[in-house]
Amino acid sequence: SRVRLSLSDDGGTCEDESQEELGHSERQTWSRQMDFIMSCVGFAVGLGNVWRFPYLCYKNGGGVFLIPYVLMVFVGGVPVFFLEIALGQFMKQGGVATWNIAPLFKGLGLASMVIVFFCNTYYIMVLAWALYFLAHSFTSPLPWATCGHEWNTVNCTTNFSRVCLNQSLSPSPPNVSSLNTSASCLEHTGLRSSVMEFWERKVLRLSGGLDEVGDISGYMVLCLLATWVIVYFCIWKGVKSAGKVVYFTAVFPYLVLVVLFVHGVSLPGALNGITYYLKPNWSKLSEAQVWIDAATQIFFSYAIGLGALTALGSYNRFNNNCYQDAFILALINSGTSFFAGFVVFSVLGFMAAEQGVDISNVAESGPGLAFIAYPKAVSLMPLAPLWAVLFFLMLLVLGLDSQFVGVEGFITGIMDMLPPKSFLCSLRREVVVAICCFTCFTIDLSMVTQGGMYVFQLFDYYSASGITLLWQAFWECVVVAWVYGADRFMDNVACMIGYRPLPYMKWCWSYVTPVVCMGVFFFHVVNYKRLVYNAVYVYPWWGEVLGWFLALSSMLCIPLTVLYKLLHCKGSLMERWQHLTTPIWGRHHLEFLPPENEARLLPKAEDNKNTLLYESVI
Repeated sequence: SRVRLSLSDDGGTCEDESQEELGHSERQTWSRQMDFIMSCVGFAVGLGNVWRFPYLCYKNGGGVFLIPYVLMVFVGGVPVFFLEIALGQFMKQGGVATWNIAPLFKGLGLASMVIVFFCNTYYIMVLAWALYFLAHSFTSPLPWATCGHEWNTVNCTTNFSRVCLNQSLSPSPPNVSSLNTSASCLEHTGLRSSVMEFWERKVLRLSGGLDEVGDISGYMVLCLLATWVIVYFCIWKGVKSAGKVVYFTAVFPYLVLVVLFVHGVSLPGALNGITYYLKPNWSKLSEAQVWIDAATQIFFSYAIGLGALTALGSYNRFNNNCYQDAFILALINSGTSFFAGFVVFSVLGFMAAEQGVDISNVAESGPGLAFIAYPKAVSLMPLAPLWAVLFFLMLLVLGLDSQFVGVEGFITGIMDMLPPKSFLCSLRREVVVAICCFTCFTIDLSMVTQGGMYVFQLFDYYSASGITLLWQAFWECVVVAWVYGADRFMDNVACMIGYRPLPYMKWCWSYVTPVVCMGVFFFHVVNYKRLVYNAVYVYPWWGEVLGWFLALSSMLCIPLTVLYKLLHCKGSLMERWQHLTTPIWGRHHLEFLPPENEARLLPKAEDNKNTLLYESVI
């Protein structure tokens, strides 16, 4: 329906910059509701559940960490998760158009699209690395388990028990010792693990810094291209095709996790690893960092603020019970994180026993777990190639569904923004998807150079950091609860599902969640530290400027859009606010809107009228 906002003649005019097609009758929907559930599971359950949560749990007091984690799930994760899905289902739009519920704050949609674009760009590098390791896992012995290769140095060793490796989240440059300086390792500071050399010198070919770009790795370009081709063909036909693919990509990782768990607990030392994972340290509850880590992990693992959940919800049937879905998905997400800890620490316990070191010397998170610690543990197992293939195939599939659902969310936002008569909108969906994938692939070429790892960390640290996601979640709650109205939105949800959700949802949107978001946000800002790679390489000032540009490019979308719309609207300030916060309804809303609201819907314009303008924000 073509809609616009207008004031009476005596109060000035304030036409919305865009007259938009809302409530498309031809909009795709999921073939069955399970497609939506599996897509959300595939997107929200990703690599962070496997390589980040177990490490945070052991670092922050073991089983005690579950107390702040579960609390944050119910006051932060579930309310915002439900809010985004319900908003997409109610408005039947994705990305920017979702925020027609409060047009003044369409910058929220723009911000989420910027964030998910950055995530789509750098996240796929992890999949390219996993594919590279997978391709090298079909040989016996595994290439990272032995020395003597062209990429190895004279200091390479396969006697892992002599190397007390305690890496940070990312590997160190080749000219820096990768060993810690604990008393038990001082005499071996010249040795380098064969796994580390394979990762640094073969996969990354790491240079000395961000300013040393180096050449492009042909093998990594092929892996990157292969992953983008897979993503493209998973989503090129829309939710009808993506909804089928997620059944494999969402279920397969769980099957592999179960197999790895069964094998892991049978290894010597596994019980010590699991005990170390769950050992409670009650004193940790009084530390602020534990609560901050719990809140940050929730917003990361629940994929909040990226806009993809809103896009997925927009393909639901209008009467789908999204309230029930939110709790089911939260249980699956958090349950996966907890179970993954048993898989990871059973293997780390085995590796610590084999090396004769404490588990704290082998415990890793992030890429350090996926591409250093776990490959090293696999090389110590019988039938090493089999377990290597299973592990890296699981990583690849686990990341693929998050990737292609994220790209689908971005494409949905783009397609919903385009005017129907524009050139891009006239293109087939397959062409638009190809353009987006090729654009991201071009940017990714900077991450397959010798300095690519520094570029990757820059994107990871700034573009989709805790600061940007918390900022986004805070404004989502404020706009829905205080601008549109929490009670009003609860009524809208009741129109969809047939009953009002628990009042605690309204309280969280209005008070608890915004306070939590801002509290954690300011904690991150106050404790901000310069970006340092592996505790050794300090990024140059221009690198930090580039990083802050990535972060602010999404965060500033919200205030700049509000300012732009207010300045370009006529009338008094109160009139501008009133009309820019009046929702723009679609035709599917007519069945429950009061009669007086029908006047806000204009009849469909004649084909010969060119009344549609582009959305111009900044």
